[in-house]
Amino acid sequence: MKASGKHWALALLPLLMGVIAFFMVIGPRALDPQNIAWLESGDPATHYLGWVFFRHSPWTFPLGLNPSYGIELGSAIIFSDSNPLLAFLFKPFSAWLPETFQYFGLWLLTCFVLQAWFAWKLMGLLTPNVTLRLLGTGLFLFSPPMFLRMGGHLSLAGHFLILAALYLALHPGVRKRRWAWGTLLAATALVHAYLLAMVALIWIADLVGRTRKGQMTRRTALIEWAVLFLLVSLCCWQAGYFSVGKGAVAGGFGLYRMNLLSLIDASGWSAIVPNLPEGPGDYEGFNYLGAGTLLLAIFAGIALLRGKTAFANAVRGLPILLLALIGLLLFALTNDIGLGSLNAHYPLPKALVKSANIFRASGRMFWPAFYVIVFVIIYLVVRGNRPRIAMCLMAVALCVQVVDTRNGWAGLRQSRMMAPASEWATPLQDPFWNSAAAHYANIRRLPPQNQPDSWQPLANFAAVHGLKTDATYLGRMSTSALKQAERKTLRMLDSGQYDADSLYILDENARLDAVKTINSQTDLLTRIDGLVVLAPGWKRCAECFAVEDEGRQLPSVPLIKVGQRQVFNHQSQHLSQGWGAPEDWGTWSDGAQADVLLRIPPQAQLIVIEALAFVFPKHAEQTAVFTLNGVPALTTRLTRIQDNRIEIPITAAIRETIASDAIVRIHVQLPDAISPKQLGLGDDQRVLGMGIKALAVQ
Repeated sequence: MKASGKHWALALLPLLMGVIAFFMVIGPRALDPQNIAWLESGDPATHYLGWVFFRHSPWTFPLGLNPSYGIELGSAIIFSDSNPLLAFLFKPFSAWLPETFQYFGLWLLTCFVLQAWFAWKLMGLLTPNVTLRLLGTGLFLFSPPMFLRMGGHLSLAGHFLILAALYLALHPGVRKRRWAWGTLLAATALVHAYLLAMVALIWIADLVGRTRKGQMTRRTALIEWAVLFLLVSLCCWQAGYFSVGKGAVAGGFGLYRMNLLSLIDASGWSAIVPNLPEGPGDYEGFNYLGAGTLLLAIFAGIALLRGKTAFANAVRGLPILLLALIGLLLFALTNDIGLGSLNAHYPLPKALVKSANIFRASGRMFWPAFYVIVFVIIYLVVRGNRPRIAMCLMAVALCVQVVDTRNGWAGLRQSRMMAPASEWATPLQDPFWNSAAAHYANIRRLPPQNQPDSWQPLANFAAVHGLKTDATYLGRMSTSALKQAERKTLRMLDSGQYDADSLYILDENARLDAVKTINSQTDLLTRIDGLVVLAPGWKRCAECFAVEDEGRQLPSVPLIKVGQRQVFNHQSQHLSQGWGAPEDWGTWSDGAQADVLLRIPPQAQLIVIEALAFVFPKHAEQTAVFTLNGVPALTTRLTRIQDNRIEIPITAAIRETIASDAIVRIHVQLPDAISPKQLGLGDDQRVLGMGIKALAVQ
């Protein structure tokens, strides 16, 4: 079937393929603009919250500033990765939109459709055969690096911007090229800085290459460079790129690299290709080609050896683009070269490393080269074989690619197809919070920092009640503003004088300082829903909710009231030793024993633990032996992964051991704890037994 290139119906084929792939991989629920259940944790949570604060804030100049989300530490909509392109589009209509509204599902659909469209356009540079173009489009579409970003960094799923740039660079003569490149660069600047760096480098390589070959005069090229540089600078300014000053430089260059084996390292995304050893930060350089593309690469190599593809001539015609791709590869590899678990380091000037840390997750920078590799593989197969053979090879490769990568995207679909909800569950259940929302304008963390513990429920609380907050998670934060806020924090803790319009949430170190200087006559210092709260002027507020003040007597271990449910998906003073890092659902034990510290009221009769167990067919149970303050309390066997309910009675013998401060130490022994690596389930060496999700006192 040959395409004339003029029949409009052909353009619908790649668009339809993109839509079908979206519903396969993501599913329809993300398209519901009032469904935010799938955005509740991790990076998607800050993407959504950044948009919520931005839509309800007055317009600023530059347009992308978002001071309510971060207050003086806050930067801009670009640094919550809330996709300024869509935020600018929807904000003017905020008053007509429902109170709960997200556009991220629409963005993911757009990514699929445009990935297919620009892949189709790229394939059109190779062949007019519609079947070959569709099969090639499918291979570009089922891209593991793109799918991976749809699980977290949603704006970075816009890989179609890279394909668009490659299409413009490889096309022999684009009409209205200045308009085309300008539109692409402006749009990319309003999506994500990493994508902008890649697309801008491809543009510069194209500009220099065409000037070198005489396709453009130097004067025309200089005018294009100046005009588009100013356009991109304007877009970056308005999106808020320059709002953090020196805070744009972070750390991690060399850690978040690309491993030399990344193209063949499935990292759990393959049902066929095994996982390979890698460094701790190599996940940022995930560039697995997929078993289908790797299979096709074998036949591409055969075609290259036959020497009938004119590949060498094609490469010689694009030397500047090739140099740009090599530069991106070297940047992605960093000066800490990883080959599996092996590592080799070579020194670089400190100033150069500091500049490179603007794009610290350097492993992402390989994406343009990744798609060029896919394009080259398809090129060699198409040009090196008869059409029917090429079709068969690419059809088999596409089928293998879809089946193979399902090992990864099936989990992505499951997380995006969870039960829909228009609001998030919150641990902030005490009536105090609603009363505080009516009394204060800000909710702040002490000390101020980026991504503090419990940032998500606090930021969500502030968003729901129209407050400002510095309890945020931002890609970059102003270092000078942060240092100034830290100095102010020290002054407040030393003097006991706090801003009257702000409610403060303290970490454990700040609590120790606050109890020394708290003004117990006017200010409230207590624990509410497991958080240390300092409420200036609360005791002089006649309308405020009555709360028991612990003040200077505030203990280090929080009290759990009867009926209160304490969750463990964040750092907690209750988890004493033997626990790993908190996850979205809770916290795994790490080792053969672990301790939980509680303060309980005198009338408490029962402790109920909601737990997970690390059990598999080859390791069918976990024994858990509980003692309370040294008194044997319960021995149980956990045989289910989830939904384990452990009830520990508080007997008379246990009650006799409880001191005046009502402290209970729960000690659990886990003799069957084992690591995933020991079970052949990857490289995770943590010794897992029981995962604690929540605890309640009855």
